[in-house]
Amino acid sequence: MARIRVEHLWKRYGPVEAVRDLSLVCPDGLLLALLGPSGCGKTSTLKMLAGIEDVSAGAIYFDERPVTGLAAAARNVAMVFEDYALYPHLTVAQNIAFPLEIRKQPAQAIRRATDAVIVLLGLEALRDTGVRALSGGAQQRVGIGRALVRQPDVLLFDEPLSHLDGAQKSGLRAEIKRLQKEAGVTSVLVTHDQTEAMAMADQVAVMDRGVLQQVGTPDDLYERPANLFVAQFIGEPPMNLLPGRLERRGDRLVLHGASGELALPGSDAADGAHPDVVVGVRAEHLRLSDPAAGTGLAGAVFFREPRGDSDVVLVQVDGSDAAPLAVEVEPAAGWRAGDRVRVGIADARLHVFDSLRGTRR
Repeated sequence: MARIRVEHLWKRYGPVEAVRDLSLVCPDGLLLALLGPSGCGKTSTLKMLAGIEDVSAGAIYFDERPVTGLAAAARNVAMVFEDYALYPHLTVAQNIAFPLEIRKQPAQAIRRATDAVIVLLGLEALRDTGVRALSGGAQQRVGIGRALVRQPDVLLFDEPLSHLDGAQKSGLRAEIKRLQKEAGVTSVLVTHDQTEAMAMADQVAVMDRGVLQQVGTPDDLYERPANLFVAQFIGEPPMNLLPGRLERRGDRLVLHGASGELALPGSDAADGAHPDVVVGVRAEHLRLSDPAAGTGLAGAVFFREPRGDSDVVLVQVDGSDAAPLAVEVEPAAGWRAGDRVRVGIADARLHVFDSLRGTRR
């Protein structure tokens, strides 16, 4: 196991700055997810950690050992790939044992280590099965086993679930988390899927255009996004954003926007009046009411998405060309496309951002 520390890391491909001045820490034994859209720099970062991409500038440490200039083979890092990277002509056990065999370890030690990993993975019944006969989920478990058998200091996952269907993804998310905790190996996961990152990681580092936007626990990112990018990238549906001007009236705040006024419950949304802000509010913290209620933003329902124990209703606010507001409602509420409604704020958990810098106030 090892604590990973990255200091002022840069990666340039000619004139393109893929990673820009990245500094972060992954504590010993935890799983850190690098999350962001395509081209954000997460895969380049992973490859620099692995030693398969050169560092343009900056430093990488495992514990206090500098590894920036070390070859991949000297770092004791194992990698799990999105395409499994198994040997199709070998069995489950042979694939798992392969890294130890090429190191020419004693046969008894190889057998003992392979057996332990097979038990950890729950693959005893498939031990002598050729990997061609396995499902995608089982093949990826073998790939994880092949990485773990080496007893690496650091385990790297490169989009490990991207080739799996929904049911397989759900099961393997939990399996990877269990295996990582039981093995106690410091791990870094690259993914563009926020569900994977939020479900599996102890900490999540959100990146965009090569720059670290925020790092924290999944709850930190959801409850206190550092800027507008994180606010919109984390959460499904994305956070609703309401631009306008904040004014304090007595013990409450009022948001003046292009489509009218909206009272903000509580007094902690901001420290007073601000000329240009964006107020963020999650779908579960909005409410719909009859237009006769007279308060809130007037609009019309144009889409309802059933989600089992709740529905998400999209409301186009009158006079606004911005994206519709997403509101989480009880299915029994019965809202339908075309219904006239008013949108109000039901919860004081608001997020106020500077409209120019996009940063949290």
